Amino acid sequence: MENVTTVNEFLLLGLTSVQQLQPFFFVIFLIIYLINLVGNGAILVITILEPKLHFAMYFFLGNLSCLDICYSSVTLPKILINLLSARRTISFLGCITQLYFFHFLGSTEAVLLAVMAFDRFAAICNPLRYPVIMSPKVCILLTAMAWITSIFNALVHSVMTARLNFCRSQELNHFFCDVKPLLELACSNTLLNQWLLFVVTGSVSMGAFFLTLLSYLYIICSLLLKHKSCRILHKALSTCASHFMVVCLFYGPVGFTYIRPASATSMTQDRMVAIVYSAVTPVLNPLIYTLRNKEVRLALKETFGSKLFKDCRHHH
Repeated sequence: MENVTTVNEFLLLGLTSVQQLQPFFFVIFLIIYLINLVGNGAILVITILEPKLHFAMYFFLGNLSCLDICYSSVTLPKILINLLSARRTISFLGCITQLYFFHFLGSTEAVLLAVMAFDRFAAICNPLRYPVIMSPKVCILLTAMAWITSIFNALVHSVMTARLNFCRSQELNHFFCDVKPLLELACSNTLLNQWLLFVVTGSVSMGAFFLTLLSYLYIICSLLLKHKSCRILHKALSTCASHFMVVCLFYGPVGFTYIRPASATSMTQDRMVAIVYSAVTPVLNPLIYTLRNKEVRLALKETFGSKLFKDCRHHH
């Protein structure tokens, strides 16, 4: 029987063991994090300040931007610190806390993307009833549901992982604390943990994904049956294109990582994929929405352009 020792901290092996590459990675991740903060922060500000954007779609978009700022802040600051440190450690409590918030925010985003797809379905298929269907009260309830559901999902994983005994090693084969790399270090029976990861996370993410696809499928079928015009169909779907791009960028890597069974050989692949959904996707969200959405572009110009103009006049 293996000796069970109390683990007080873990050593994060990080992105690379090559010292010469670490400054390069530091600069790249710092730029990514700053773009994320500025881009999502700008969208959050205009959805609050701009009266023209005070309806359902932009309420959800503001929530998504807030989520993306928090989501990347769970992992990226620690990655940046570790890239400059000789000893890349994280305390046991810090590790479980990071795991909790990572799954909490990730699950919230999955459910919120499904809610946003339903919003597009209501706007396109029921335009006359849309203000009633997506009233401010309904928007708040749907958003609250996304946040509350995710609290329990994250709590299951963090509590069940914290109860494990770790005796194999303190070296975590990842750049942040996640369930699968922690299961690799456990000497307890991890079968229940693996099933919970597959069933609970799979149900939340894939359930939200299928609801999102169902909303888009219903939009396509409804428009084809009503109008039988490819031009109208193309116009309607172009308004959903940005949202669908975000959905694909989010669910693709998440499905690849969490739906597969855990194995030591998959850890390198998981690290590469984790970079996409923890760092890259939150940065692309504001770029996709601002490039594809005319109202957001105009609001950004009006809000920040007029402020810059006033500042210039003030200085002169």
